[in-house]
Amino acid sequence: MHEELENFEGNHVWDLVKPPPNCRPIGTKWVFKNKQGEDGMVVRNKARLKEGIDYEETIAPVARLEAIRILLAFAASKGFKLEQMDVKSAFLNGFIEEESARFSDRVYKLRKALYGLKQAPRAWCARLKSFLLKSGFVMGSVDKTLFLLSRGGDTLIFQIYVDDIIFGGSSHALVSSFAEQMSREFEMSFMGELQFFLGLQIKQGLEGTFVHQAKYTRDILKKFNMGDSKPMTTPMSTNTTHDADEGGEARSTYASPISTCPVSSSMTTPPDSRSALSRERGITFRGMIGSLLYLTATRPDIQFVVCLYARYQASPRTSHRQAVNRIFRYLKFTPELGLWYSLGSSLSLRGFSDADHAGCRIDSKSTFGTCQLLGTSLISWSSRKQASVALSTTEAEYVAAASCCSQLLWMKATLSDFGLRFGRIPLLVDSTSDISVAKNPVLHSKTKHIDVRFHFLRDHYEKGDIDLVHVVSANQLADIFTKPLKLQVEGVDNALIKEEIENQWTDLIALLV
Repeated sequence: MHEELENFEGNHVWDLVKPPPNCRPIGTKWVFKNKQGEDGMVVRNKARLKEGIDYEETIAPVARLEAIRILLAFAASKGFKLEQMDVKSAFLNGFIEEESARFSDRVYKLRKALYGLKQAPRAWCARLKSFLLKSGFVMGSVDKTLFLLSRGGDTLIFQIYVDDIIFGGSSHALVSSFAEQMSREFEMSFMGELQFFLGLQIKQGLEGTFVHQAKYTRDILKKFNMGDSKPMTTPMSTNTTHDADEGGEARSTYASPISTCPVSSSMTTPPDSRSALSRERGITFRGMIGSLLYLTATRPDIQFVVCLYARYQASPRTSHRQAVNRIFRYLKFTPELGLWYSLGSSLSLRGFSDADHAGCRIDSKSTFGTCQLLGTSLISWSSRKQASVALSTTEAEYVAAASCCSQLLWMKATLSDFGLRFGRIPLLVDSTSDISVAKNPVLHSKTKHIDVRFHFLRDHYEKGDIDLVHVVSANQLADIFTKPLKLQVEGVDNALIKEEIENQWTDLIALLV
């Protein structure tokens, strides 16, 4: 607490003044928190004085996970180390513009933003942005959390996530000079080489960078009592019926995080308590899904199955809980998987898109998947159910390709700030019909109903931004985001189908370590 108050005085956060007439002072409270390191050990005890009223604008930019992965892949390819810094008491550095209408005899009037003030993050980001621009940095044209500095042929890259900062460059002297400059302007905490950021564990080596969430994986296994479960080699079964299971048991027979006894609630709980228990376990199911969704930041191999069962959070059944438990059992088998960004990887951009026509048994809507790579580095991926029913496989895959195209264009614009230029970006699809629809603007009877916004794909093909390339299904990497596939195929007589399924898992796992 003494350290916090000293920070207030050092940053001239407030002035002792007489309050304006007919106004009352704002209350405050102390908030205490333990800051943990990568290994979960407490590295620092924090005390913060907080409050939160009187504001106009609160939005502050934060980096997208795809943008962070682009930076990691780019740095790994170029072979320079990324470092990390944290601004101490960052929100005390932002100047507030609003005149508070609520200030007793002698009160403190705020001059700068305070923790808990809704506008504090925005005020801090504005202060940091102003400093960086005055220092010669150029802000990214698309990603407003990216700043770049070019000096004497060397480049310094600076990525911010509120008060957490990643930076690195081609010259050690330039990096050191900038670190000293930041220390003169703000009170900084330098953490050295980037190792832990937003829950991501990052290992920078001589041959590349490995990004994973092994600690987080073990934490959620322990949280949901799955640490002693039997491991599984795949995240889901290909024989399971994936639907709402309206006739299934609504009360899970599996344990909540509080209990480890797999006893049916209908056998042990009085009738008047069953609905409350069902709601509690529904919350547990949603907690499991939420935890898994964050894990997909480095685990594309579970993207499809997590997004699939996220559809049933409103009314989860026992079958859904069993399926989600299997995901955790798969994580028990593969806790160390993550993304590998290799040194010297080419910085060419390409995308894959695919769709499973009418894959949802509830409403016959299609599920589509996309992924985008920078060289051999997997940057972005998605698995989503389409908003409307597609009348054909061609339509479903055309919509998927349009989504992939939009992501590729965003990545192209972002990478242009890194000095990379691209011609036609290859978008690989396994449907020749999609290529024909995009290349030939013919109003065919079977495609005339397709929403005009999806023809944005055709527009960018004609502009020369995208090149639609046919790829055989066996090499369609995005297929893993549309349906469950087996790591090892048994009982399949058709050798071509068997090879195709195995290849798609092999291609994806090759991008992981």
